[in-house]
Amino acid sequence: MTNKHTLNAGNLLTRRSLLRGGAAAAMSGLYLSMPTIGKASGTQELNIKLDWLMSNGQTGDVVALKKGFFEEEGLNVTFLPGGPNSQTVPPVLSGQAQLGQFSGSGQAMLARGNGIPIKIFAAGYRMNPFAFFSFPNAPIRKPEDVIGKRIGIQPTARFVLDMLLLENNIDPSQLEIISIGFDMSPLMSGQVDAVTGWVTNTKALSILGPDRIDMTERETGLKSYADVYFASDNMLKDHGDVAQKYIAGAAKGWEWTYNNREEAVELLIEVNPNLDLEIEKGTIDTVMDLSFDSETKEQGWGWIDTGKIQTQIDQYAKVGKFEKELPTIESFVDMSVLEATSTKRPKLG
Repeated sequence: MTNKHTLNAGNLLTRRSLLRGGAAAAMSGLYLSMPTIGKASGTQELNIKLDWLMSNGQTGDVVALKKGFFEEEGLNVTFLPGGPNSQTVPPVLSGQAQLGQFSGSGQAMLARGNGIPIKIFAAGYRMNPFAFFSFPNAPIRKPEDVIGKRIGIQPTARFVLDMLLLENNIDPSQLEIISIGFDMSPLMSGQVDAVTGWVTNTKALSILGPDRIDMTERETGLKSYADVYFASDNMLKDHGDVAQKYIAGAAKGWEWTYNNREEAVELLIEVNPNLDLEIEKGTIDTVMDLSFDSETKEQGWGWIDTGKIQTQIDQYAKVGKFEKELPTIESFVDMSVLEATSTKRPKLG
């Protein structure tokens, strides 16, 4: 199917226009509206608020847009990008956006712990792509390897290291913790033995060369999902079918991406030409490894294991991350969307 959507056709709004057009209303924290029905096309208008800029974590969603898979579900989807000064939750609560996506399940969990009425209903990535990077002269492959090392980590991610140490019974006094920014230069210059970042940020990591050693979430003992889809409690209660249609379309986009990787990257670049085509082609296999695993082979793309979520809740509670309430599976996860789309989500892994 030929799809008419383009970057300039209103399907990808800028952060500036989002802030100018409705941030004040979004801050009210009210659930106001349902998506409208387009009279001419008969499709349902649906806004998706992203936590960050459009990147490789949305490749399958972009494919679904460009290939017309959302239209097949009766949706006219618009992505509202986020960024460093953009808020993710208020537009979803106000009705400016009907659905949202957080970079990590932890962010959504903290929102719920602050009493914000949202639930996650699907997960794009099987784990957070956040990782610890080191070199062979001082390798960090498992949590115990941080002992005696100098670990460079961003202040906003310090709690991740705190959880890692707590889960693995490591005393913080056994290592040196140094606050750094997001560049890799402290590791390159030998100021630290490890830095932190995202395995999907291939461009930033290229400076480290082929000898780089990654300790990903799989090796840390920590649990989470990433690129999680969420909505307000009321939206899922009153209009859960809209979320079902979106996931059905997105699932088809991710399946197409799995089977047509380089072509999918080219579609992503059409939507965000600021990305580097060759770098993203070199990253797409990593994106697929993050999107599909043994769980998705059995349960389908987007699946959420509530046991894994419970472990994450327990880990966050141990380091005192919940200020108002302790999230529960019932208050934080809505499995009805995944259950309703079980035959439409590809079982790949």
